[in-house]
Amino acid sequence: MNRTRLLTLMAVFVAIGTLGSQFLWFPAGIAKAYPVQHAVNVMAAVMLGPGPAVGIAFMIGLLRNLLGIGSLLAFPGGMIGAFLAGYLYKKFRRDGWAAFGEVVGTGILASLFSVPFAKLLMGSSFGALFFMPSFLVSSISGAAIGWLIVGRVKQAAQVPRMSTK
Repeated sequence: MNRTRLLTLMAVFVAIGTLGSQFLWFPAGIAKAYPVQHAVNVMAAVMLGPGPAVGIAFMIGLLRNLLGIGSLLAFPGGMIGAFLAGYLYKKFRRDGWAAFGEVVGTGILASLFSVPFAKLLMGSSFGALFFMPSFLVSSISGAAIGWLIVGRVKQAAQVPRMSTK
């Protein structure tokens, strides 16, 4: 994939992740679940790999924070999940591994990392031990959506096109 196409696709994923969080969210424990971020992580991991997926997650977190529609927890949650999704997809070449990596990366590892992260950067880790259920609900729902979309896109790419002649 050439550099222009890569950057364009990354920008589209950033736009989808940033704007999509405003349209699709639900309460999940002490936090809000934003499954679009996790779906984008899975799609980017499969289509682009771990590096671009982490870059996309970082940009979504940055934009959401600059716009006042996200929290600092978007950084570890998005980036750790995106990396693990991309890494596992690259290693096993199965869409399900990308979804699994997103859930483990965000739902478990990032939620654990968020406790000291919240204490250090947000001044308080009150309630931080309750991040895991919220992170898991959000990442499981988003990873499932991303997995379904990736499967449909791959399926559509394999369907022979009818001639218009």
